Amino acid sequence: MLTLLHHPFCPHSRFARLALAEYGLTVRLVEERFWERRESFLLVNPAAATPVLVIEGGPAVPGAQIIAEYLEETRVRMHDERKLLPRDPGDRVEVRRLSAWFHEKFFAEVSGPLVTERIYKRYMSPEQGGGSPDANVLRAAKNNIRYHMAYIGWLMGTRNWLAGETLSYADLAAAAHLSTVDYLGDVPWHEDEAAKSWYARVKSRPSFRTLLADTLPWMAPAENYINLDF
Repeated sequence: MLTLLHHPFCPHSRFARLALAEYGLTVRLVEERFWERRESFLLVNPAAATPVLVIEGGPAVPGAQIIAEYLEETRVRMHDERKLLPRDPGDRVEVRRLSAWFHEKFFAEVSGPLVTERIYKRYMSPEQGGGSPDANVLRAAKNNIRYHMAYIGWLMGTRNWLAGETLSYADLAAAAHLSTVDYLGDVPWHEDEAAKSWYARVKSRPSFRTLLADTLPWMAPAENYINLDF
């Protein structure tokens, strides 16, 4: 049995869910509020970060990138046409480069600050870093997203998918992070039609359905969040 310790609005957790769903793997989802630093959670991931994939009879696999590599090494056949990591070494470099761009750079500059300030901090105690959103942090993140959107649009000007001709982990990484920002209504879709069209394609995939079903009891999603033709 596979169990994913996650938070519904953690962008890295959403990436893991997309990857598992694209490969048709059934997983039990267990919500983890990582900022509470529960002892049992720290035992499987001392870094106290989501996601963590727990395999019955196997090791705990922490982190979005590590989970992706684990799936490639253990759950996917080399010649499976659905592979999210290409067979060509050069193509793999590009997928890994763009995946890192979104998991690290986009997360640091956009999705991490926005989700933390507007969602996580509502649940955190003052000792855990909770409190009112920082307007300066929100302003910077909303400004930063604009050049990331332009970069996606530029990539889509010469490619079928972000890293090449086939869907890859790069697309799932970008879409996972954007989906959290999209829920908050902070994606300037009107600024880049190519980026918007690409996201609509990813968003329409069956693997995305459970993400679109996630809601916050105190905040409705942006109007276009669940609309596949927006």
